[in-house]
Parts: sequence; structure tokens; C-alpha cells
Amino acid sequence: MNGRFVEVADRVLVLREPLLAVNVTLVLGDGEALLVDTLSSTGQATELATAVRAVTGDPLTLVNTHHHFDHCFGNATLAADPPRPIWAHELAAAALRDDPDRLRREAYAELRAEQPELAAELADTVLLPPTDTVHTEATLDIGGRRVVLRHPGRGHTDADLVVQVPDADLLVAGDLVEQAGPPAFEDSYPLQWPDTLAELLRWTTPATVVVPGHGEPVDPEFVRAQHAQLVELAWLIRAGHTGSAPPERIAADAPFPARPALIAAHRGYAELDGTA
Repeated sequence: MNGRFVEVADRVLVLREPLLAVNVTLVLGDGEALLVDTLSSTGQATELATAVRAVTGDPLTLVNTHHHFDHCFGNATLAADPPRPIWAHELAAAALRDDPDRLRREAYAELRAEQPELAAELADTVLLPPTDTVHTEATLDIGGRRVVLRHPGRGHTDADLVVQVPDADLLVAGDLVEQAGPPAFEDSYPLQWPDTLAELLRWTTPATVVVPGHGEPVDPEFVRAQHAQLVELAWLIRAGHTGSAPPERIAADAPFPARPALIAAHRGYAELDGTA
């Protein structure tokens, strides 16, 4: 990986994994540190641990923004020995605890064509579930710094957590906000995502640094623009469903590329049909 952490706000650093452009955020307190997300595999997490130790030797608390492989499959490497607390939304924790085989299968299927070596590594990765869970909100003390974990609602998944560092005016948004590509809709709730992002925006100021799940840090204006796209998409899905239009029609008119838009249309129709 050969990545390194770069400071993006006061004592908050971000490392971007180059293969999938996944962001990992490190929050430094007095004698403690918080690590948000743990990457995809034992190999990636081992390199991540080296990068962390180049910055701090303080004990870590971990947070998983959600249960997709690229944000939490490194848990065991970073938190098993010695045991460290791992926080996540209660549904993400349940998925990692109760259904690791499904998560590994889905990760392998997603990557086997374009990243076969990483896919093979994921198939054998030991998954360590979170130790502490969030329903709506939890506040942590990380070496004298207040860090707030919030579940703003359903969006990218049903289990997204946002990490707020108020004294640095920074939000880690996970995959609720994407900069390196379009949002990913495979496990999404596209009709609820706009309201969830609007809730996230309530916690920002004009100067807030927002760390997306993938890509460069952004400002609230970028998030507002993505929110507007998601509002348009939700409107198209509702109108199409009312008019019995095929999902392909929605994808053709959507403000996102055709493939993710088609996935979003199917997911939105499932929401309206009560099957999502």
C-alpha cells in the first residue's frame, strides 16, 4: 500500500488506500487515538498498522462506518491483539457477527473479475465483529477530545455511521458521501438517502471538512450538490414507479452513470414495493 497519513484538520489525519481509494481517518487525542475504518484484508491492515504507528503509539479505539469489506475486514489485524474496542452501528455489528460467510462471498464476487488477488485474500480473511454498538448516537472521549458517532438514517446501507470531531469541525461521512466515483447503491435505500444526507448537513458549518468514503476530502457545498442529485434520483424513481416505467428508463434519465443508476432504480422500486 505504501500510504501515509496526511493532516486535513487539527490533529485529524487521513490515509487513502490507492487500490480502491478508501479513506481511513486517524483522530489524535492526549494519550489515545481513534481509527475510523480498517480497509479490506489482513495485508492491507498490516500496512495500515505500520502507517498508524509511524504517527502514534497510543492505544486505539476503532470505528467501522459500515459493514462493507473495504471498511472493516481489517478489524482483526488492528484490534485483536491486544484487544481494542470497535464501534459500529448495531446492524453492521450484527452482520459481521452473524453472517461473516455471506459478507466474504459478496466481497469475493464483487472483486474477483477486476482484483482477483485481493478477492482471493478476502475469501480467507478472519472477520472480527465490533464490541460496542450505536443505535442513534454515542459520544466518545478520545484523550480529552469529544467524538460523536451518529446514525443519520438509511442511505448507502441501513447501518451507516458518521463520525463527528467537533473541535476540528470535521465529519467522516463514510460511503454516504462519495468523491472518487458515484455513490454505490447495491445495499442502499435511495428514497431515504436524501433525508439522511440532509441530516448530515445539519451538523456542518461552511468550513467543515467532510471525509468521504472514497476520494478527496470535500466541503459542504460538494455534499449539497450530491444531495441534490440524490433528490432528483428519488423523484425519478417515485415517478417511474407510479407510471410503471421500467427501471432502465429511470437509469437513462438519472444524474448518475447508467450502471449505478439502474441498481438504484431497482432498489428504489423494492423500497416502494416493500421488499427492501
